[in-house]
Amino acid sequence: MSPNPNQCCSAVVQSIEAPVPTVWSVVRRFDNPQAYKHFLKSCQVIDGTGDVGTLREVHVVSGLPAGSSTERLEILDDERHVLSFSVVGGDHRLENYRSVTTLHDSPSGLGTVVVESYVVDVPPGNTKEETCVFVETIVRCNLQSLAQIAESMAKPSTKNSIGFLRLYLSSWLKWSKVVRTYDIVYN
Repeated sequence: MSPNPNQCCSAVVQSIEAPVPTVWSVVRRFDNPQAYKHFLKSCQVIDGTGDVGTLREVHVVSGLPAGSSTERLEILDDERHVLSFSVVGGDHRLENYRSVTTLHDSPSGLGTVVVESYVVDVPPGNTKEETCVFVETIVRCNLQSLAQIAESMAKPSTKNSIGFLRLYLSSWLKWSKVVRTYDIVYN
């Protein structure tokens, strides 16, 4: 994405302590961005089935200078973990907004690095700096929310941990009885 003089662009990077497939399972849901984008209150697919070209209408929470946004899915690559969308209409000031989100294995191999880059027109009456600060704040909040959700999904739940512990102890107790029986019978 190379901006013209009336546009600003940037990229936000977020490290997440969860594997790429877990993070991707949240990001790739073009029909459910509000799962981690908490500035959105709802989303409705208005044309398409989730493949490239699908259109969605998202409604923004009150308090932001927008009401709704119509967005088009431009790229959905499940192998390379890339999602891109562009804003094609709506009640907001972010004209010609385009975003590309990519997921990468972290250098340690134990997590994910998410990079979200964007380009957007600078609205009349605003500076590039003001526009970038506004958009980056929203993107950063979204990616922090994504990190919390994906990390929560990646951690075994307490319920699962207790279930595993019970299974382990039950197996160990049964094995202990077998060993004691073996000792009594053969010693």
